Amino acid sequence: MHLRNLTVADLMTTALVTVHERETLSVADFNMKLASIRHLPVVDEKQHLVGILSNRDFLRELGRTGRKEAPVHQVMTTRVVTVRPEQRAHEAAALMLEHRIGALPVIGDRGQLVGLVTETDFLRLAHEALGGVRAEEA
Repeated sequence: MHLRNLTVADLMTTALVTVHERETLSVADFNMKLASIRHLPVVDEKQHLVGILSNRDFLRELGRTGRKEAPVHQVMTTRVVTVRPEQRAHEAAALMLEHRIGALPVIGDRGQLVGLVTETDFLRLAHEALGGVRAEEA
């Protein structure tokens, strides 16, 4: 597939780790460490995206209060930039550069969270395009 034709669906991760908005930062921190991730989509009871919690959001709050017991909804980013699976990958990359963010939640036809595309996904793509061996082949 030509790189210009790549879509978000071609790059996104669908095996998502999420956190509910009422969970504590302690739970979110545990989930991020366990999964070795830096961005955690925040969902409501119907699994609709309501925010995103980055490791920077978490560290900022921890530095401010020193406590991990605040609910996620008090710390998360609520004005989340999202993309659709069929969007071109280069458009997603442009949004990430424009907004200076490291992850974009991917939203499906019914408004549900279906994936996440991150700067690591784009770095992996760049590595392969530059002649690097795919991680699963190494």
